[in-house]
Order: sequence, then structure tokens, then C-alpha cells
Amino acid sequence: MARRRGRAPEAFSLSFLDVICCGFGAIILLLMITKTVEPQIIETTTINLEGKLADLQEQLFEIRGETKILNRDLNAKHEQLSEYQERIAILRGQLASARSRYDSLQIDSSSNAAIAGQLALAKQTLSAEMKRLLGNRHQATNQLIGGIPVDSEYIIFVIDTSGSMFSYAWNRVLQEVEATLAIYPEVKGVQIMNDMGNYMFSSYRGRWIPDSPARRRAIIKNLRGWNIFSNSSPVEGIQAAIRTYASPGKKISIYVFGDEFTGPSITEVLDAVDRINRADAEGNRLVRIHAVGFPVQFSRTPNLQATGIRFATLMRELTHRNGGTFVALNSFR
Repeated sequence: MARRRGRAPEAFSLSFLDVICCGFGAIILLLMITKTVEPQIIETTTINLEGKLADLQEQLFEIRGETKILNRDLNAKHEQLSEYQERIAILRGQLASARSRYDSLQIDSSSNAAIAGQLALAKQTLSAEMKRLLGNRHQATNQLIGGIPVDSEYIIFVIDTSGSMFSYAWNRVLQEVEATLAIYPEVKGVQIMNDMGNYMFSSYRGRWIPDSPARRRAIIKNLRGWNIFSNSSPVEGIQAAIRTYASPGKKISIYVFGDEFTGPSITEVLDAVDRINRADAEGNRLVRIHAVGFPVQFSRTPNLQATGIRFATLMRELTHRNGGTFVALNSFR
């Protein structure tokens, strides 16, 4: 009997179908899980970022508020610093004046007699020169040495920038300018010219320099190296200052710093200034004229002191006629 032939195996059994179905089911499940979870993650992330942004904005507002407070405090400190700097400038001027007075008293006792003799001789020579230049009928009445009136609202410096001044007396010039400014805590305007009428600050030609602590520091800074041509005669600067700035109702003081006068005639200078610095009905002039004499020429031999004597003669009479004071220094320190 012939053997019955067996059945061929099925290509796709039930087990294989089960595996395939499970695989598809797993894929579908993964897709469902992914689409369900992803929106939740995005939503949570968005909420967290919004919270952090709110915190940062709150911190920004706090920082801005603190910045305003700090800026206000800083401005207050700047104002306080300006007041302190102004007080320091005044105190420095007072210190410079005190040192000047102290130096004038510190004279070596061994040379007192010689110095006294020199001063007496200089006074005698000065009186004789004044009598010769101003005439026999002139009578000098100006005995002022200190006590400079400080009621002016505007100040003009007319400074001799000649070689003799710049080489020998310039440090003392700086001290005297600082001391002069210090006795005027606040003025409406300042101007700096040399004895030829040239301006230190050309941008302020013909107008006043506003007064402030910063402007005063700039004046001293520029004055240190201000060495321009000078003919050692303050006449041009004085006349230019009066013609340009004198005005009724303005209280103006001119401070002349110099060591010699090389002009031809003292009397002509006095008459010329009288014509332009007119007096009112009460005898008050348009401007006061003060002067500070530096003893550069008196450090030379007696036969070379003539221009220094002429400067002292001119300034004594000029300041007397124009309501001012002449101060003669005896030291470069």
C-alpha cells in the first residue's frame, strides 16, 4: 500500500500572524503615547518660561528703581563735592596770603640793618622821582598798602608777561592770582589779559568769562605757561580793559600785576586813564584799579632799578586816583 504523502507546511502560521499583529499594535500604542504626552511637555515648558520671564521683569523693575535712587544720591554727592572744592579753593587762597605775610616777617636778624637802609634809600629815591615826574605842587596822599575793597562783581587781571616776570616771579604771580580770586568767593565775570591787552582765552574776547570753580582752575592751569610778548608797560592793557568792559552800574576791579614801567611819561598815562575812567557826581570811577608790584628790578644793581621805581610811582598814584590799593611785594616766595 503506498505511503500517504504529508501536507506541506503553511507559509504563514498563526504564530507568525500573532507576532505581526503584536508589532503593529505596539507601533500604534507608541504613536498614541507620543501624541498624548508631547502637548503636555510643551505646555509645561511654556508655563515655566512665562514664570521665569515674569521674575526677570520684576527684578528689572527693582534694578531700575535702585538705579534711580543711586543716581539721585550720586548727584547729591557731586553737588556736595563742588561745595567742598570751592571751600578748598578759598582756604588755599587764605593759606597763600598767610604764607605771604609770614614770609614777609621772616627776615634774618643779621641783615635787618642793611635791609632797613635799602628800604629807606628806596623810599627816598621814590619820593624824589615822584616829585620830579608829577611836579612840585603835587602832594601824594595815598598811604594804602592793604585793605583792598572786595565789593566788585567783575574782576579783570592785567598781567605783565615779559621775560623778567616769567623768569623770576611767575610762581609768585600764580599764588597772588589764586589769593585774589579767593577773596571773591563768587563774581559775575572774570577776564585775563596781559599788559599789551592780549587775551588769555581768545574765545572770550570782548565778553566775560563765567565764574565757576572749574573756570578758576582752568585760569590757573593756563596761566602757568602763558608767556606771550610784552613791552613791560601795563598802559595798553589797562586802557583796553576800561574801554571794553567799563559800564555804569557795574562794579569792576582791575588788578595790575607787574614789575616795571618802560613807557615815556607817567603823567600822560595818569591823564589818559582819567579821561576814560571818568568819575560820577559822587567821585566814584567806572572801575577800581589795584596793583601788585613784584620786586624783580630791585634784585638788580641800583643803577638798573629805574624801571622798577617808575612802575611803583605810576601804580601808587594810579591806584590812589582810581579807588584802589597798591601792594608792593618784597619776596618771590
